[in-house]
Amino acid sequence: MNPFPVIAVFAGGTSSERDVSLGSGLASACALARSFPTQFFDITSNTLPAGIDPKRHVVFSTLHGGFGEDGSMQRLLDLAGVVYAGCDAASSALTMDKTRTKQAAANRGVRIGAGVVFESKSAPTADDLVAQLGEQIVLKPNDQGSSVGLTINSSRQELAASLSGLTPGSWLAERRLIGRELSVGVLRGAAMGVVEIRPKSGVYDYASKYTKGATEYFAPAPLDAATTLLVQRASESAFAACGCRDYARVDFILVGSGELYLLEINTLPGMKETSLLPMSARCAGLDFTALARELVLPALGRFSEAVAR
Repeated sequence: MNPFPVIAVFAGGTSSERDVSLGSGLASACALARSFPTQFFDITSNTLPAGIDPKRHVVFSTLHGGFGEDGSMQRLLDLAGVVYAGCDAASSALTMDKTRTKQAAANRGVRIGAGVVFESKSAPTADDLVAQLGEQIVLKPNDQGSSVGLTINSSRQELAASLSGLTPGSWLAERRLIGRELSVGVLRGAAMGVVEIRPKSGVYDYASKYTKGATEYFAPAPLDAATTLLVQRASESAFAACGCRDYARVDFILVGSGELYLLEINTLPGMKETSLLPMSARCAGLDFTALARELVLPALGRFSEAVAR
């Protein structure tokens, strides 16, 4: 048995989130290299890279969006017998679909907001959506991350314009909830610290996420103990409901003093030192290097078991 597998960090990919992924991958590779032999792979096609050896490598993927996060890469790794950190193929596919994620979580008692999912080629009219959801509507891809394509619509006219510009694919229209945006890292089923996100524009869209100084973050979030516990328990319930393993990030919006709504689960969240998952981990006493190590430990256990067979 080889007790020292090489951690193969996958980054880049072919989705619209390629640049974000490269940043996560480089930061993660540097952190993991402090604890393990590490090799960086820039993924440029929807295939396994050359040189991956199931008897030598454990994969730590930072591929965001599309093929890397929807279960497709995970299925390729499973077929090749390669052990990897994070959620398995089935859970990855489920959580990439925001609507299926919310339905699964709602079955465990997690509150979700009203929404309508549809294909762009058969999109409802603005009037139909307003009749169901009201005039304040958030429109976003049902299966993308990093707030790609998200629009906030405050009138029928704005919504009609957004609907006319949809790209092909599955879309989700939701009643806009006004409240405090919260994010929680879950490590091996247990919630870490709660982070509050306060975009200066009022909307946590792509620009607010990736423009320096555009958003304030509070870690831990300034919540009372009971509300903090509510958020943490809801994140653990959503994690379990979707069959997640190892780690994930769960996002919510808190309306008023106690109405907590699930937004989404991100199974391969951003992994730079300033990303939300590392912020949550620091609240629990884990710096970036320690977090990176914790994220791969379960996979190393699976690798040892596989090689021993």
